Amino acid sequence: MTEAAIDKENKEIAQQYKELLRISYQTLSDEDKKLIRKAFDTAVDAHSDQRRKSGEAYIFHPIAVAKIVASEIGLDATCIAAALLHDVVEDTKYTLEDIEEMFGKTVAKIVDGLTKISHLKKDKDVSLQAENFRKMLLTLNDDVRVIIIKIADRLHNMQTMDAMRADKQEKIASETLYIYAPLAHRIGLYNIKNDLEDLGLKYTEPDVYNDILTKIRESKEEQDRYISEFTKVIQNSLDQEGIEYEIKGRPKSIYSIRRKMKNQNVSFDEVYDKFAVRIIYKTHTANEKFLAWKIYSVVTDHFRPNPTRLRDWISSPKSTGYEALHITVMGPKGRWVEVQIRSERMNEIAEKGYAAHYKYKQGNEEDGLEEWVSRLQEALENPEGNAVDFVEQFKLNLYSKEIFVFTPQGDLKSLPKGATPLDFAFSIHTEIGYHTRGARVNGKLVPLSHVLNSGDQVEVITSEKARPNSNWLDYATTARARAKIKASLKEEKKMIAEEGKVILTRKLRAQKIPFNEKTVNELVVFFKLKTSQDLFYRVGMGIIDNIKLKEYAASRSNALVSFFKSKIKKSPKVEDIDRDEITVKYDQLVFGKEEDVLDYKLANCCNPIPGDSVFGFVTVSEGIKVHKKDCPNAIQLQSNFAYRIIQAKWKDSSQEEFKAVIKLQGIDNLGLVNDVTKEISNNMNVNIRNINFDSTDGVFTGKITVIVKNNTILKKLMEHLKKINGIDKVTRE
Repeated sequence: MTEAAIDKENKEIAQQYKELLRISYQTLSDEDKKLIRKAFDTAVDAHSDQRRKSGEAYIFHPIAVAKIVASEIGLDATCIAAALLHDVVEDTKYTLEDIEEMFGKTVAKIVDGLTKISHLKKDKDVSLQAENFRKMLLTLNDDVRVIIIKIADRLHNMQTMDAMRADKQEKIASETLYIYAPLAHRIGLYNIKNDLEDLGLKYTEPDVYNDILTKIRESKEEQDRYISEFTKVIQNSLDQEGIEYEIKGRPKSIYSIRRKMKNQNVSFDEVYDKFAVRIIYKTHTANEKFLAWKIYSVVTDHFRPNPTRLRDWISSPKSTGYEALHITVMGPKGRWVEVQIRSERMNEIAEKGYAAHYKYKQGNEEDGLEEWVSRLQEALENPEGNAVDFVEQFKLNLYSKEIFVFTPQGDLKSLPKGATPLDFAFSIHTEIGYHTRGARVNGKLVPLSHVLNSGDQVEVITSEKARPNSNWLDYATTARARAKIKASLKEEKKMIAEEGKVILTRKLRAQKIPFNEKTVNELVVFFKLKTSQDLFYRVGMGIIDNIKLKEYAASRSNALVSFFKSKIKKSPKVEDIDRDEITVKYDQLVFGKEEDVLDYKLANCCNPIPGDSVFGFVTVSEGIKVHKKDCPNAIQLQSNFAYRIIQAKWKDSSQEEFKAVIKLQGIDNLGLVNDVTKEISNNMNVNIRNINFDSTDGVFTGKITVIVKNNTILKKLMEHLKKINGIDKVTRE
């Protein structure tokens, strides 16, 4: 580079630095400015020899990220310094220790978190990608500011991606749409979320993006005319009320227009709400709510509102802190217009998220972030299991719309749309969730699968004896509840497996077979299982009983079978035999609420395999056809032939539950019914479905329908019932 070019670049760098201080949202003290200057000088020194793909000096990137953090997200000097230094440890001679020594623990911790994220392997494999995201989200445990600066870093990368190869652009854009945009949404950074989505679309579907962009530009003039026509109608009334306000028209983002076109299967011209009108008013906090409704009243005096589209986020703000009143009214020329009513404070919160929220609270901004991150961490509490499921579940929680429900004391709780009483129970406290026996919604008993609506009052009924069962996973929708239920089921399975190990040792000794690794491996292969834990669990459940173990003992003494067994054992199928987990075997398909076993055929269009989410479709000539829920034909079948759809799911044979009727006879005495029900409820893995007792002239007869997992458990229960004082006969119907 020539000396003149270097000089020009240095001037530009100095200019950018001045702008960074000027546009900062927070008021910076002299101490803050010193910290930022020191970070700036360090970054300039560290990156002095580096250039970006576009050819410009690398230092422009950290400055741009710091500017986003300072003005668009509105964070403080610590975060601005960390943003300036975010690539220093990864790419240059500076170490983390240097940063800690120069800038203190907090900045070093944030820079370390950002470096960790950058070091995650970049791979196209989706499960590895999901694993990386999970690791990234777990850095939230260190400091939420890491994620916020990472979002700013990603936004600048997306804005300057033109010089990259097309395949790289597509990969980074897809990743942005997959995780960074939902994260920005969840933090309440709506402007950044829109930018990330639009830029994501620009590189994943450039033709669509450019087409919509052109159409928006073409229709801008007409749109401005429409907004001014709309504004004229209400301006007079607002002025008469003496309200200080400004009215802005805001076009919907390209991505949201694209989503509408896709979801509603309409063209650009048919998307009716391509823009919103925003009324931003000035007021003192005390008057804020009153004025919002006054403006609402003025707007609806002139334009008829759509009653189903009123959103009051002033009385119940979103969990991101967003407050506003949204109404959709019938504007001039018969067009629906969304009107957003916000005070200046609410508008800042909508644009800056948490930084503004806590500026107005005059509290410590960090406390606010801590409170938010503790909510977000609920989704991260179970770091085990499948990473893809985890990320999908996490995204579900990020994008979910909210409902507001009341506790019995009248406190307000926000939950994702589609939540059930079980989600509500776990959101109050894990222990309440674990011991949920039932729920009342608005005073009425409802099943645990009942979907809650905004405004419901929910009371959870608990019992010491209640505990999660595998059906709960069908009822719970939030990541927190599902993670807790899975953890509890896992723990219970582990306990049963430990019990099973003891039983197996005893039973093998009776057969004169040594209990050692070789025997366990042979048994796993013999019963076509995956892990030793599977074997112990199934022995503990009584699925592998004496008869089956005798079959194994007989096969052992047969030399020919032993030869084949040793051949099978060498196969790679059982390489995970030592894994300390109980795997799920999806080997039976059941239908409907009663989980009936019916004849079926697998659909050729989507070829479902055991474990897939599926549904049954009753065909005219071929009986039940089973389709995957995401089968290309699913939407059409479900909308046109809803009455022919039946629920279906794969079940693990060891989780299968069966109905059995036990008949009791005996001499009636005080407290007998209580003894019987107590005995059944104390018996693990047994539930009472139906109960009927009759007493005539001192003789007692009873019929009890119980749900058990297998015959062994039923036999054990019947033996226990026989021992109750007064019971003479226990038989199975």
